[in-house]
Amino acid sequence: MTHDQEDAVIVGWAHSPFGKLDAEDIEALFASVGTDALAHAGVEASDVDFVAVGVLNAGFSKQGFEAGLVSVAVPGLENTPAVRVENACATGSAALYTAIDAIEAGRARIALVMGAEKMTATPTSEVGDILLAGAYRKEEDGIPAGFAGIFGQIASSYFQKYGDKSEELAMIAAKNHANGLGNPFAHMRKDFGVDFCNTVSDKNPRVAGPLRRTDCSLVSDGAAALVVTDRATAQGLARAIAFRARAQQNDIFPLSRRDMTAFDGARQAWKNAKETAGITLDDLALVETHDCFTMAEMIEYEAMGLTKPGEGWKAIREGVTQKDGKLPVNPSGGLKAKGHPIGATGVSMHVLASMQLMGEAGDMQIADADLAGVFNMGGAAVTNYVSIMERVK
Repeated sequence: MTHDQEDAVIVGWAHSPFGKLDAEDIEALFASVGTDALAHAGVEASDVDFVAVGVLNAGFSKQGFEAGLVSVAVPGLENTPAVRVENACATGSAALYTAIDAIEAGRARIALVMGAEKMTATPTSEVGDILLAGAYRKEEDGIPAGFAGIFGQIASSYFQKYGDKSEELAMIAAKNHANGLGNPFAHMRKDFGVDFCNTVSDKNPRVAGPLRRTDCSLVSDGAAALVVTDRATAQGLARAIAFRARAQQNDIFPLSRRDMTAFDGARQAWKNAKETAGITLDDLALVETHDCFTMAEMIEYEAMGLTKPGEGWKAIREGVTQKDGKLPVNPSGGLKAKGHPIGATGVSMHVLASMQLMGEAGDMQIADADLAGVFNMGGAAVTNYVSIMERVK
């Protein structure tokens, strides 16, 4: 095969609803998407050479060894090699990249990727502490309100540096909730409006620092799956979404040892991906970005190069990232409206980008979407994944 034929492409997918689901556990969530993704791709379970699953867990379930669950959740995969990958909130992208690596190394021809998390069965009082697995516990373990507390600190630091941008955060929240109305998988399908998101109230209390409830993504259950193969195999299938570029960049773990308002690892990942793809942001039709908190999305505008440092607020204020703007960001509603079942998130983002590129995104669809960017991060921009994706069939 030529190099192009060896390059991995996405040929099918499946996506569960996100929210408080009846699915009992990770096994049930895998079952809800695995077989459907294979059917969507037009391949049989017996054709799959490798499975990569993304699950954070970190205390959400006593059942570890989630790769073993593949053998009981998806008929026909009882003897297929499977691994479980974890990389904090970027776990889903890590699983996808692991599968792509297996394809491009020639070790597999067809791979299945599944990301899932069961979060809502865990008492709310415990969720925050479990999610602190994605923080540097030696220094950040005692921060109140868990990861919301960490991003509350980031928001406070940003405001001290650049001024109070609470209203712009509310505009980001309102944008994503409005976009979420068109997403049939979204946990929260309700248009709250800027005024509600910008007003502290009983229904929208402060959570940590300047962040309000509407600035924080939802605790959700859910799963998503992708089927990946080489280009030669994809020639006989109905769809093919290729990676013009994919990049991973890490930053140092403790917030105390870097500028928490800069997301330098994310900036470098975007720079590397754009250079490899030979593009600028102007070439992208849309971006699905990791808005675990509205503050994250604002800083990510800066990291991707949409604005100068400290001016991310201008992108939302000027309408650039609206669904009808110059660069729509999170036309799916993002994590803010869709929900954030940790292991599923990165897989979900790539599914939604693939749907856009195939023109199969329904009410989320961006017209003539030909090139999409995905940014998924783990922790407070500690591990950063950027994919530049295009339809090739």
